[in-house]
Amino acid sequence: MSQPRFSSPRAARLVAYGCLALSMSLVGGYVALSKPLVAAFPVLLLAWLRFGIAALAMPHWLRRPADEAPMTVKTRRLVFLESFLGNFMFSICMLFGVSMTSAVSAGVIMASIPAVVAIGSRVFLGERITRRVGLAIGCAAFGIGLLAFAPAASSTHAPSSGASGTTGLATPWLGNVLVFCAVLCEAAYAVIGKLLTGRLGPKRISSLINLWGFALTTPAGLWLAWRFDFGNVQAGTWLLLVVYALAASIWTVWLWMTGLKNVPASQAGVFTVMLPVSAALVGVSVLGESLSHAQLFAFAVSLLGVLLATWPERRATAFVH
Repeated sequence: MSQPRFSSPRAARLVAYGCLALSMSLVGGYVALSKPLVAAFPVLLLAWLRFGIAALAMPHWLRRPADEAPMTVKTRRLVFLESFLGNFMFSICMLFGVSMTSAVSAGVIMASIPAVVAIGSRVFLGERITRRVGLAIGCAAFGIGLLAFAPAASSTHAPSSGASGTTGLATPWLGNVLVFCAVLCEAAYAVIGKLLTGRLGPKRISSLINLWGFALTTPAGLWLAWRFDFGNVQAGTWLLLVVYALAASIWTVWLWMTGLKNVPASQAGVFTVMLPVSAALVGVSVLGESLSHAQLFAFAVSLLGVLLATWPERRATAFVH
């Protein structure tokens, strides 16, 4: 993957929008598909395997390009925080959370990400939230409000006890709390990522934060791997694990960092509504969960927010970095 070059700022923005939307759609997809993975692997072992597989796939991305300045102490700290909050803690909260609640419910809670990102970008980056972006954030908030009162989603699959030690949906409230903690981590990921894109390239950011994630999960990963029976894992689960690792640590991170280079964090945060939409769609189409008419309407309102945030302005406005 090479850094794209554009002939005009408008083309750069359009490609950035596409990268951000595709990134969050992939995140939503693997959030939902992680349910069968947490049924096969303990959560911390799954996280360690994810980071390890991705590390094997992109060692060449660690090399510093000739036109990139050496990292300062501040940049190194930001890289660590980006990995600790956006990779490590997000993965732990999300994987434990979805093991206790439904994919659709996880999508409901994650619809609050745009508003949380907007608050973070205002407080920590000093970004001005335009009227249109504010309306888009309002659509996301209204969507999650509708979802909160929608009928609870059900699944065609009976709850089962997984390798993670969590029994189905026995503690959905705790799962929902953990998913909201993942929301906070995802918001931090967007804000810190905006700071990093001015210092490092998307590929180097992806490789560095994945390496930190691998280091953070290695102690627990090794201990769990020593006790785990890998012979019981089916071939299809291994294939899903590889796709999950590549999507979570390489494709989504590169796409997100590429998009952030040309879009303010507050506007980019609106695209996180694609995460709950794709998570819910995968939950319905693959995992057999139900989706009510109220939830469909809520997601339509959320997508309207994306349209508001990306509709071309009559005159160009300068982005605040």
